[in-house]
Amino acid sequence: MVLNGIKAVFFDLDNTLIDTAGAGKKAIEEVMKLLIDNKQCKEEDACIICDKFQAKLVCETLDPSEMSIDELRVQHWEEAMQEVRQGEHKEVAQQCYILWKTRRLQLMTLSDSTKEMLRDLKTSVRLVLLTNGVSQVQREKIESCGAHPFFDAVVVGGDHAEEKPASSIFQHCLDLVGLMPGDCVMVGDNLETDILGGLNAGLKATIWVNKNPSTINKASPTPHYIIKSVLEVPNILKSFC
Repeated sequence: MVLNGIKAVFFDLDNTLIDTAGAGKKAIEEVMKLLIDNKQCKEEDACIICDKFQAKLVCETLDPSEMSIDELRVQHWEEAMQEVRQGEHKEVAQQCYILWKTRRLQLMTLSDSTKEMLRDLKTSVRLVLLTNGVSQVQREKIESCGAHPFFDAVVVGGDHAEEKPASSIFQHCLDLVGLMPGDCVMVGDNLETDILGGLNAGLKATIWVNKNPSTINKASPTPHYIIKSVLEVPNILKSFC
């Protein structure tokens, strides 16, 4: 593959290379079944508990000096249950967390076509995996989906003082592969972290993986390119002038 002036591609992980949202949805469905089958609650209550857990997940803040991420997420489940029905829920909360975490990780996979794309790209450019999130959580995902061998460098935001869209973490990636911003492209599904970050860092181009066509006209910041699937990345790269 001949690429015009591109020496490295930075890829986001969640919902770019792996279907994190889809895996999470299926894992939640299995937790709901556990709650119902164990006669812990009615279907309606199980649904509310799972919704509450996911809401807590979105806005969670972790202080490693107080508890681990695993302990925090067990606590999310326990609090969600207590908000629906008072009582002792520690043991069930632990079961829910283990099932949710295990199944979610099992369902986070790199498709064969994605693996093939990454292998082909790696023959022509350096590949960097750049993902935000708590270090333990993201590294468990990376290990589970087997992404590491496809990349020349793996950078997890939780290991650094700043995450995407901060320019500092992009500069760290550039230093790892010994390249300039104009040599690199950022690929990701999140406008506020991946695309804005790539723009702030002065990369040659940003490629937004957007699976919802209805949001294209509302894109802000504006990516250089918009694609529906990460598998379209090679064709975009070959079209660069």
